[in-house]
Amino acid sequence: MLVLITLNANGTMRFSDIHKTIEDVSQRMLTVTLRTLESDGLVERKVYAEVPPRVEYCLTDTGGTLIPHIEGLVGWALENMDTILNHRQMSR
Repeated sequence: MLVLITLNANGTMRFSDIHKTIEDVSQRMLTVTLRTLESDGLVERKVYAEVPPRVEYCLTDTGGTLIPHIEGLVGWALENMDTILNHRQMSR
């Protein structure tokens, strides 16, 4: 979800820029995530024939249609955060 939200907020980005934006993700996990999102048709990967090669990622139209649903889920989580945290405390 973070990759989709990041690309939605920033538009087309290079791998290193995505990695800098999402600080807590390893390069390996980001690579796997981007490949999965690309194979699902949510992210487009564009390789430029340059030296050194430049690779950019952006949301596809399909990926863009997922953003309102992710934002709804985030909104729900924020609205219910106190209740969820209280239940976690009580279950310890």
